[in-house]
Amino acid sequence: MKGFLTLFLILSFFFTRAQSSIKGTLKDNNGEAVSFANVALYNSSDSNMVKVGTTNDSGAFHIESITAGNYFLKATFVGLPDLVQTNLELKGNETKILGLLTFGAQAEELAAFTVIEERVMVEVKPDRTIFNVEGTINSTGSDVISLLRKAPAVTVDNQDNINVLGRSGVKVYIDGKVLPLSGDDLSNYLKNLSADQIDRIEIITNPGAKYEAEGNAGIIDIRLKKDKSIGANGSISGTYTQGELSRYNINGSGNYRNKKMNVFGALGYNVSDNFHNIQFQNRQSGLFMNEINDTQNNRDGYNFRIGTDFFIHKNHTVGFVVGGRNINGEEISFNKIAISKQQTITTIDSILVAENRGDNSQVQGTYNINYRFINKKGQSLDIDLDYGTYKNKNERYQPNIYYDSAEDSILTKIISSFDTPIDIDIYTVKLDHERTIGKGKLGIGTKYSRVETNNTFKVFDVVDDVSIINNSLSNLFDYEENVYAGYVSLSHPLGKKFNVIGGIRAEQAIATGNLTSFSPNLQEPPVDLEYLSWFPNAGITYKVSKKNSLALNYGRRINRPDYNVLNPFRTQLSELSTAKGNPFLKPEIVNNIELGYTLAYKYNFKIAYSRTNDKITRLIGPDDTDPRAGFISWDNLATEEVISANASLPFDIIKKKWSVFINLSASYIDNQADYGNGAVVDIQNFSYTIFQQHTFNLPKGFKAEISGYYSGPGVWGGVFKYDANWSVGAGISKEFFKKKLKVRINANNIFNQIGWKGFSEFNGLRSTGSGYWDSHNISLSLSYNFGNQKLRSRKRKTGIEAESNRVK
Repeated sequence: MKGFLTLFLILSFFFTRAQSSIKGTLKDNNGEAVSFANVALYNSSDSNMVKVGTTNDSGAFHIESITAGNYFLKATFVGLPDLVQTNLELKGNETKILGLLTFGAQAEELAAFTVIEERVMVEVKPDRTIFNVEGTINSTGSDVISLLRKAPAVTVDNQDNINVLGRSGVKVYIDGKVLPLSGDDLSNYLKNLSADQIDRIEIITNPGAKYEAEGNAGIIDIRLKKDKSIGANGSISGTYTQGELSRYNINGSGNYRNKKMNVFGALGYNVSDNFHNIQFQNRQSGLFMNEINDTQNNRDGYNFRIGTDFFIHKNHTVGFVVGGRNINGEEISFNKIAISKQQTITTIDSILVAENRGDNSQVQGTYNINYRFINKKGQSLDIDLDYGTYKNKNERYQPNIYYDSAEDSILTKIISSFDTPIDIDIYTVKLDHERTIGKGKLGIGTKYSRVETNNTFKVFDVVDDVSIINNSLSNLFDYEENVYAGYVSLSHPLGKKFNVIGGIRAEQAIATGNLTSFSPNLQEPPVDLEYLSWFPNAGITYKVSKKNSLALNYGRRINRPDYNVLNPFRTQLSELSTAKGNPFLKPEIVNNIELGYTLAYKYNFKIAYSRTNDKITRLIGPDDTDPRAGFISWDNLATEEVISANASLPFDIIKKKWSVFINLSASYIDNQADYGNGAVVDIQNFSYTIFQQHTFNLPKGFKAEISGYYSGPGVWGGVFKYDANWSVGAGISKEFFKKKLKVRINANNIFNQIGWKGFSEFNGLRSTGSGYWDSHNISLSLSYNFGNQKLRSRKRKTGIEAESNRVK
């Protein structure tokens, strides 16, 4: 591996001698120089990108190292229409001077060419940050959880909980649709979604009134690949990853598009073996427990997606999308707890060993019917009808065996088994309308959603290989949630410098959780929640100068407790390591305010403050009945305050040869709560993350990347403080057969430093822990594109043409 890195770094500084070149200068229609504009050169024969560059402060550009041939040039800049120069014929060793080129006031039409462009890894828009996964070498072999660890302003803790700008409670979407999963169900889903299926990840830290108010930290919208090419096109790809364990996936997609309709589909198969090893040392009630938990998951499954858009009129589109996923898995875990007194921790009293074996499966189906109207006057209407079904099955066998200190004699044996299926059905009706009012835009809409969750929790005592149901530990928990929502939003310019946006969303939530115990004397009353909440948002943008702008935004959001955290019955990793929900949890409310600054349309800076009341958090504490045991529970903190900052900095070290993207984020967290009897949370912590990705354009068409991050100490949940960790990855790619075949090799976590270590102290339990997982690996990926690859004409985004930017 060291030899590979050395060769990689040497190659990255190797340059070829220039052949032909093109020079020119860009100005706008007022005669001012346009600096930092993108200038790309394409082959006239196949429209593939040949070279790309940017203009300097005076608007000048110089594209070098070009072979003789026929080309066309395209210049782009935010807020200006594209500028296209065609019929550029270059001879050997010629320097073609184009002179002064002026952006027009009207968008030019490029009807005769296919434009195949490489996107930057991170785009910062006024309302979101876009992490472009497709084409990034270091995404090879990754799943979504691994990708999110690399995404700007995002952190993922040891329980796979996702945080944005230091805030927890993020809501995950797939193609603009809410994913109604949480906890382990969400983590397992994202781990089985491969990077090869993903186009981009959109991070929306302060969503407007159009979006659901659920999700304190905002929204992460995972957009899957969808081809928009005319004619019949498709691709097939495969990735093999080898670490301590192996995994692989195969994916295919295709589409057929003409002027009347677009049919698209995708199919994937995934096999994944991974592990997570954890150690804890717990001190409580005068005892010392040294715990080891090694878990291996083996999963395989397939997924599909098919849909059709019918262009029934130049302003009207009707479509449907059907998707599905089927995952089967096996989990094997080894849990061992050595018990001793704190005064004599080396003198072991007894040892508990629990070897868990479980079978689980996830079956998902999603169905969407949609209608879209848009015209040249800026009026649009979107109607979506959605139904999703998620069925999770989980069966587990758990022998709890107590040994003496030498593990020679069995003191006690207790064998349990568990049957815990979860069925979720979600129904959604949504209508959104936008229209132009003067120079501004008005949006109104409504949404109804219904979520039905049926949880079965059966515990069996296994005696002489016979399973007998334990009524005192078994229950049914059915949760039903109805949300009625409506919103209005308005954006409008104030003169030439200012633009204001504002909106308000109202949500009426009615939820009921019915717990049915198998033992009548343990029956508890239903959980009833009903409340009307208002969620305002407002923002103002100030154009400091032509290339620089300030934006101030405010939003109020909510995070409601779900089925995973409301069920009060216990689940257990072993008899001494359990978890339970809290049926009395209240929804948490957060107020977010963000100030952003954009410099030269390239460099983006943001500072933010949020205050959450009744923060839902995961606590680790001692068991009330067994002094040896600890449990994980959920409760509301009084408050959580987060002050955060983020900077996204793309730049070129050597133009056209070596580009760098740097993301810097930092947050200060203050958690406060007092539960009485000495159970106090008073945690303050400063955390930071530095992420870098270096991209090298090497000779002979090779492209290479080195990326890595360093994450400082922080806080997970309410009380667990973790230490710093870091990782470095590297990859190289090459395209063949006129860029139809792409080969990528990627090394992840080269120095094997991804992991976690930290401690918590709450209500008499002091816990120190560490863990790591299978992230030290090498991946090989192959992808092949076929078809005519002829894209639709690039026109102004009016009428039905704008629908091409709407991903179902």
